[in-house]
Amino acid sequence: MKITDSDIKQLNGTTLAYMGDAVMEQFVREHLIRNGQVKPNKLHVSATKFVSAKAQASMVVQLLEENYFTEEEVAVIKRGRNANQGTVPKNTDVQTYRHATSFEAIIGYLYLLNNHERLTNMMEYVLSENKKGEV
Repeated sequence: MKITDSDIKQLNGTTLAYMGDAVMEQFVREHLIRNGQVKPNKLHVSATKFVSAKAQASMVVQLLEENYFTEEEVAVIKRGRNANQGTVPKNTDVQTYRHATSFEAIIGYLYLLNNHERLTNMMEYVLSENKKGEV
């Protein structure tokens, strides 16, 4: 059974975040390697600056403040933020974790809808050198 775009638009925020987490990780790894970071330990430390809950929460809040997202994307972000996530990691607070999940949800949503141009533009924007210092 193949899932349709209509089905994707109905997926819960946690499912979208599950996909978004993997996509985000791939974007970050590629970004770091393409920018000359090739030592495994340094890659891991650098990647954490982008993929931690705190970093992801900061990214989505910043983009929301900049009115970066469309109305439809904001609805997905809210769905991701309000998703029942079960447990929260002990190294972060509930609000930060919810915001991080919402960011992963919009990434997963754009990816699953094959909206790769929008996804790539967004990821390049948040991973750009001038944004890295703000995370």
